Amino acid sequence: MKFIGKVIDSIPNLSIITQIELLCWKTDNTIEKNVESFINDSLIFNINQEVINHCISLRRNKKIKTPDAIIAATALTRNYALITNNEKDFASIKDFKNSESS
Repeated sequence: MKFIGKVIDSIPNLSIITQIELLCWKTDNTIEKNVESFINDSLIFNINQEVINHCISLRRNKKIKTPDAIIAATALTRNYALITNNEKDFASIKDFKNSESS
């Protein structure tokens, strides 16, 4: 709850990959408009050389798909907590900022 209290009014930070994944959902128009609004209110981080280097390291050392490695690398290079509903794809990465201590 402490963590949620800190981030609830913050501007969301998204990897460009997350933006792509969110916009690929097949859903009804209301949800689609809500997702587009969420994205429009977010900071979108493109892939830069630091993210690429971190992504390469993750892919070499962990069993992780490239899109998930880019999302993880984006969070790690910016020292952000990763908030996801898909924890299993990121379970092998222990370097994320601890959201409970944030």
